[in-house]
Amino acid sequence: MTDTAPVTLITGSARRIGAAIAGRLHQAGHRIVLHAHRSSDELQERAFAFERARPGSVLALQADLRDADALPDLVDQAVAHFGRLDALVNNASNFFATPVGQITAEAIDDLYAVNARAPLLLAQAAAPHLRRQQGCIVNLTDLHGSTPMRDHPAYSMAKAALEMATRSLALELAPKVRVNAVAPGAILWPEQGKDDFAQEALLARTPLARIGTVEEIAEAVRWLIEDAGFVTGHTLRLDGGRTL
Repeated sequence: MTDTAPVTLITGSARRIGAAIAGRLHQAGHRIVLHAHRSSDELQERAFAFERARPGSVLALQADLRDADALPDLVDQAVAHFGRLDALVNNASNFFATPVGQITAEAIDDLYAVNARAPLLLAQAAAPHLRRQQGCIVNLTDLHGSTPMRDHPAYSMAKAALEMATRSLALELAPKVRVNAVAPGAILWPEQGKDDFAQEALLARTPLARIGTVEEIAEAVRWLIEDAGFVTGHTLRLDGGRTL
């Protein structure tokens, strides 16, 4: 393992889309800082797999992103271990309904802390290290950051904040650091399930008539990090044309 290989910190990278992003970047030669909150078993399994494939290429960290004091430490540990940081991928998210009439301040704070506040504070902590490497940040937003989702006003609001953070950080950190976002459409059905009628209705509104794959999201993130040298402040919408 060469110490010139890029280092990428990916939040929420033990499972689902985050795991696919980590796998794609590791395959591309990155050293990976994996992060999870509760998915400790999956985190360790993924770390062991990366280490077997390429010794010295992975660091696994656990933290609750709602704890603002823990965020700079994630960046510090990554840099202390690998000596550099080239990219930050803010993938971690939480998601639950907040129908009007049932919204609480605690629910708003919980959704905002993970989906908007943590990415901004992590970006702030990472910025000095990213500047040294002329690195980049990729945020995972959501189509519902620009088009509201029924019964999810607090989640949609938090993702809209992350969209604005992407644009604001692109302005603040230029010219040394690029900041972009990927806004997936339907990629994986929610873990709590989605009935057949709801799935069919969503696909009927998607011109490409299918859900996307985690591999397509992961490749988009890799492209923004490695190949999109003149792109900043942009949200790439991977939605099969649904926003049309």
